[in-house]
Amino acid sequence: MSVNDHSLKIDNNRAELLRGLRDGIPIGLGYFAVAFSLGITAKGIGLSPITCFVTSVLCHASAGEYAVYSMIGAGATYVEMALMVLIANARYLLMSCAMSQRMHKDLSFFHRLFMGFGITDELFGIAIARPGYLNPNYMYGGMLISIPLWALGSATGCYSGGVLPENLVSALSVALFGMFLAIIIPPIKDDKKIGLIIAFCFAASFAFAKISAFSDISGGTKTIILTVVISAAAAALFPRKEKE
Repeated sequence: MSVNDHSLKIDNNRAELLRGLRDGIPIGLGYFAVAFSLGITAKGIGLSPITCFVTSVLCHASAGEYAVYSMIGAGATYVEMALMVLIANARYLLMSCAMSQRMHKDLSFFHRLFMGFGITDELFGIAIARPGYLNPNYMYGGMLISIPLWALGSATGCYSGGVLPENLVSALSVALFGMFLAIIIPPIKDDKKIGLIIAFCFAASFAFAKISAFSDISGGTKTIILTVVISAAAAALFPRKEKE
């Protein structure tokens, strides 16, 4: 590699890192608001702000973290908590498989490991929307701003305890839905088929929640089933050719 090529590579990595930081700001702000309510839940079972912060750094997923707090409050064993978190966060296994298809074959194991650690619904959404092979620095930029704000929000909520009114805390979770809309609307504008698939996802998810035959299935399991079935059907009906 020549000096010029090396300089261009450094500049590109720096640009991708800054772009990831920029795109991670609204995600991080939304995470702070959602994690705040989780922190209040943790305060209710006697956890400290430091414990909340560390937990959120290691498990930056709202469903998984809420499951942990609920089981701690119920006096569950470590094995039971581990199994519950595995089930609640199993969808990230699917996201990791999808992301691995967008990584260059020469990408090192440690890059793959750290990128996999940083997968959340929103970070996956912005990363997978990037064209071409995924640059690890873009993912790291998003992680550097969003994960600390998630952990800080959890610790702040735990510290605040029951100071804020319950209806105000509940309203903070609306920010998460705003982030999802920001992720899905731009691709819909470019491809109407994506909009059709997303609309079907909403309808199927609503049906699964209302049909009594599926009432005994956990929310995480329902999400996995719908993800596998709908994505497989979409791939079969609307296949996309590989681009060089």
